[in-house]
Amino acid sequence: MQIRFSSSERASLGVEWELQLVDRETRQLTSGAIEILAELTPEGAEEHPKAKHELLQSTIEIITGVCGTVAEAKADLAGTLAEVVEAADRRGLGVLCAGTHPITDWQTQDISPKERYAQLVEKMQWLARRLQIFGVHVHVGVRSPDKIIPIVNALTQYVPHFLALSASSPYWVGADTGLASARSKVFEGMPTAGLPYQLSGWDGFEEYMETLISTHAIESVREVWWDIRPHPDFGTVELRICDGLPTLDEIGAVAAMSQCLVERFDREIDRGYTLPVPPSWVLRENKWRAARYGLDAEIIVDERGTVRPVREALTDLVDDLMPTAKRLDCAAELADVLRILEVGGSYERQRAVAAAHEGRLEPVVDSLLAELRDGLPG
Repeated sequence: MQIRFSSSERASLGVEWELQLVDRETRQLTSGAIEILAELTPEGAEEHPKAKHELLQSTIEIITGVCGTVAEAKADLAGTLAEVVEAADRRGLGVLCAGTHPITDWQTQDISPKERYAQLVEKMQWLARRLQIFGVHVHVGVRSPDKIIPIVNALTQYVPHFLALSASSPYWVGADTGLASARSKVFEGMPTAGLPYQLSGWDGFEEYMETLISTHAIESVREVWWDIRPHPDFGTVELRICDGLPTLDEIGAVAAMSQCLVERFDREIDRGYTLPVPPSWVLRENKWRAARYGLDAEIIVDERGTVRPVREALTDLVDDLMPTAKRLDCAAELADVLRILEVGGSYERQRAVAAAHEGRLEPVVDSLLAELRDGLPG
């Protein structure tokens, strides 16, 4: 099987943001996507160009066009978000984002009426029905299929950095899971989700896809939901590891990290360097540590078992990437990583709100609504 990789402009950027619709009175996830998207779709068009259905009718995904800078991507998202928020408000619905909803039971949710989703639920059953989870996906352009797999492999060493920074799903159906990111563990239940296989090159990816498609495990590349994956149609590497982020500030931070890392690896390949391929056992352990402990995780940084706090690793990474960020005009957004470390990750902020309200989670929903409206707390 030959899979065409539609090469993109170097370091171009795209972002996808999965939003939750909640009833302002009950704070529960509530269906509304069908009506909202029908209202927002331009006359004569089949769908809105930047607001889409997702698996659940209580979810709307907004997407950017192809952007050159992180600031441009944030502005693009903000424009579509304003449309969705206004239409939701007219229906008594609020809009927020986090990796999970703190209180809603997934069994109460309606599946979107699309054949693709019906087939997914029929095939995966309980694994698909419980996917009441929300994420942020960042695409960064890559010019050549020869570069994409080495870049994917090299990016895997930063899975704990992205997951710890974005962790926003401590609650599941009204209970504290004890995890910083329950979403990441729920999603791993899908057979083609989780850490990517460390392939040797594009031909290895084509061989892998041919095996899955010929054995009817999947129908297309879109059903390989790795934490980091090639996207042949867009010509990008897609980082899917992040939990849903409550604020545009946090989206800017992870987008800047993504863009800078891909740009750095692209340049290193041009200079003749061989990019690192971390041991798979280290990747699995580090992802677990980030999911469990978030920004308090201590991650393994070499094959000898040396560990260091992920907070320190993130601080050093910002310093290391800052020259690249300045070239890409995203220095301010990259610096927001440090702001998140100061104010706390979303999972920490949510737990602080619950603790201040005797464990009640409705105020957590209210805080997430406020953060989407007002931005990252000071």
